[in-house]
Amino acid sequence: MGVVTNVTDKYQTCIDACGRCAQACFECFDACLQEVDVIARKNCIKVLVECGKMCSMSAAVMSMSGEFAKQQCNLCADICNRCAQECATFKDDHCQKCAEECRTCEKECRNMGAR
Repeated sequence: MGVVTNVTDKYQTCIDACGRCAQACFECFDACLQEVDVIARKNCIKVLVECGKMCSMSAAVMSMSGEFAKQQCNLCADICNRCAQECATFKDDHCQKCAEECRTCEKECRNMGAR
């Protein structure tokens, strides 16, 4: 399943979840900036960026079989959980979908971190 090797196959499900979550966070970030209640979304917007960056970095660390991949994924899971909680407070479709992606990524990262 790896792109150039099969060394990271054991991480592939988590790598994919992190990539999807990062994309969802950045898309949701952009959509939140367009909402009329953007000021009320300040904390959510901040966490969306942090989560998106963490997920991107986690995918990279796993892709290179980084020494601290498990610790990285455990922290990523915590941030995904926080982002899901923030997004869930807003009822619009983009925040609800992002919360769902964050929960999926959290689960995959916790599984990876427990290996």
